[in-house]
Amino acid sequence: MDNLLKVALAQISPVWLNKGATLVKIKTSIENAASEKAELIVFGEALLPGYPFWLALTNGAAWDLKVNKEIHAHYVRNSIQVEAGELDSVCALAKKHNIAIYLGIMERAKDRGGHSIYCSLVYINELGEIKSVHRKLQPTYDERLTWAPGDGNGLKVHPLKEFTVGGLNCWENWMPLPRTALYGLGENLHIAVWPGNENNTKDITRFIARESRSYVISVSSLMSKKDFPEGTPHLDKILEKSPEVLGNGGSCIAGPDGEWLVEPVLYAEGLIYHTLDFNLVYEERQNFDPVGHYSRPDVTKLTVNRERQSTVEFND
Repeated sequence: MDNLLKVALAQISPVWLNKGATLVKIKTSIENAASEKAELIVFGEALLPGYPFWLALTNGAAWDLKVNKEIHAHYVRNSIQVEAGELDSVCALAKKHNIAIYLGIMERAKDRGGHSIYCSLVYINELGEIKSVHRKLQPTYDERLTWAPGDGNGLKVHPLKEFTVGGLNCWENWMPLPRTALYGLGENLHIAVWPGNENNTKDITRFIARESRSYVISVSSLMSKKDFPEGTPHLDKILEKSPEVLGNGGSCIAGPDGEWLVEPVLYAEGLIYHTLDFNLVYEERQNFDPVGHYSRPDVTKLTVNRERQSTVEFND
């Protein structure tokens, strides 16, 4: 039935800053979700290869500090260059199992020189095709010490059975205008990805659902002190100030009425399943639709620049 969609929320930890080992975990999760007949699987923000937790633990704002330079270089080396085919094996699994995927990566963007990194949310459809790579518009607080600001090119939605799915990274979900851009494209299943904390998901998930009258899936990663692997540069300094738990999860789902379908799940690693019924979207749009019958485009209107930004334009 096209109005029903079985989803899997992959609340897992990375093998921190090890893209090869983390890819193995991601592919295992996809295989497991497919075996349960899931049609969409979602992974957390920056899961591949991990969130820059060291910034809060190693005096990350210190100028020209060798420790931070060396960890940053390790981070860049373990980030993903999509153009080089580093997600091809994930795409092949999507096609093999007819499953769509939202995956949070650190992107080493070739079209921006190949040395800066972007917090990107990649959508791979059920045919194994990469349909959008959304670079986080505004890194949050200390993230700006290692992530570059993105652009609007990835503000796109995608058809999935009767649903129209779109997504944002972490605190982008608090930005009203990017949300509106997705609503205006017909989004009715919103994906919000996070590095891993119930404090991020417990309020905004239900709020977006109620504002948009859409399903909202929030997926967080997990991270504990034991997840920093041996071989990480300056591991001793990182562990010295690290709490035992850096990300406790909080993955959850809210329905189009803003009520919980799956309340935030804490500390548990694994896949969380739920089946969504598209009919509930139509039911809740009866009395409110923020870009439809309950909007006034003659009074307020949003303009969106979706051009992929680049410093250099070549005319050969």
